[in-house]
Amino acid sequence: MAWEPYTEVGSLASVEGEDCSVAGWVETTRVHGKVAFVVVRDGTGVVQCVVAKNAVDEACWDFVTDLTYESTIEVRGEVKEDARSPGGFEISAHDLRLISRSEDYPIQPKEHGIEFLMDHRHLWLRSGAQRAVLGVRAEVMQAAQDFFYREGFTRIDTPILTGSIGESAGTLFSTEYFGETAYLAQTGQLYLEAACPAFRKVFCLGPTFRAEKSKTRRHLTEFWMLEPEVAFADSEENMRLQERVVSYLIERALDRCSDELELLERDVTLLSGVKPPFPRLSYTQAVELLAEKGSDIEWGQDLRGSDETLLAEDFDLPVMVHDYPREAKAFYMKENPDDPRTVLCNDMIAPEGYGEIIGGSQREDDLERLRARIREQGLPEESYAWYLDLRRYGSFVHSGFGLGIERTVAWITGRTHVRELIPFPRLMKRLTP
Repeated sequence: MAWEPYTEVGSLASVEGEDCSVAGWVETTRVHGKVAFVVVRDGTGVVQCVVAKNAVDEACWDFVTDLTYESTIEVRGEVKEDARSPGGFEISAHDLRLISRSEDYPIQPKEHGIEFLMDHRHLWLRSGAQRAVLGVRAEVMQAAQDFFYREGFTRIDTPILTGSIGESAGTLFSTEYFGETAYLAQTGQLYLEAACPAFRKVFCLGPTFRAEKSKTRRHLTEFWMLEPEVAFADSEENMRLQERVVSYLIERALDRCSDELELLERDVTLLSGVKPPFPRLSYTQAVELLAEKGSDIEWGQDLRGSDETLLAEDFDLPVMVHDYPREAKAFYMKENPDDPRTVLCNDMIAPEGYGEIIGGSQREDDLERLRARIREQGLPEESYAWYLDLRRYGSFVHSGFGLGIERTVAWITGRTHVRELIPFPRLMKRLTP
């Protein structure tokens, strides 16, 4: 018979000095003479359970000394404060019971290769470091929604199946859709633009897809993106909003995820200083600086990952690179009136080698210029008839951006590969688990 209701490990402070029951998974066990130590994780925290041989019957002691890694158990005992224990409390156990035994758990406390760990991602999630990075991710995503709610934005859930191309036709996943071709969305932006006249300030937060054949540590084929869109905001106002959002996300992570960042051994010195304004460079200035650093980039080319890393070397804050050549960017970006060769856009490049975390722009609000750009890029004009209607019926200045959740959390946590920053990563050659 189970000992429910269970007390959550994260709430043990509320029952200090009392008997309680917890249920969870065995992380480690060790026996020293007549005392055994069992560390149990229940999803809300980790607690050490101390079992004295003279405090339990013989069958219970035999059970404790035979426990296996990741078995599911119940523990009953007295809660005691102990600063040396995980979470600051321990349980002086007087009974333990088995819920489910784990035999030959694949991931052991030793070195495993990354492919092995990725094959066992469904189990690797249980490890301390993985719980920590995903805990930071959850906080960042909640912080993003809290920020925009506080700022009066309305959340709009945009479609994942679409007939319109948001970025580049070469990076689309396509599927048959009742006799038509549909694509997995690269962005929710075009639909957010439609919602702007209804709500003025909108955002979405959801999965996006890019069929890029890239094997770098910065790329996933499925990733999550935070995208706001604001009516009557130009490129300059858009960049100021980006600075505020990123600063707030880091502030929240530092405030509420200190334990996770400490477990990850993340040096937060530079993160603590991330406050607006961020340094800015025009694309032309960036190319000149890169040439001085030995890059072979030519004016007109988009920045490569290696170029972003070179640029970031000179800055402790994210650097904003703005006004890229029109040929290097998407069709919907506003032509720069001061230099028609460029468009009013920007990328935000994180320091410490984490690369671009934001891409944003002022949108082209002129109907004929937008139509011309669609034709220039060889896009099917009929698929964008609804999008052109937004300029035909009450056009307006507006801007927005996309923030990649995984890259941002990689920077905050100090992890080197984005595959660890999403529960089940999708890569070129990985579709399972």
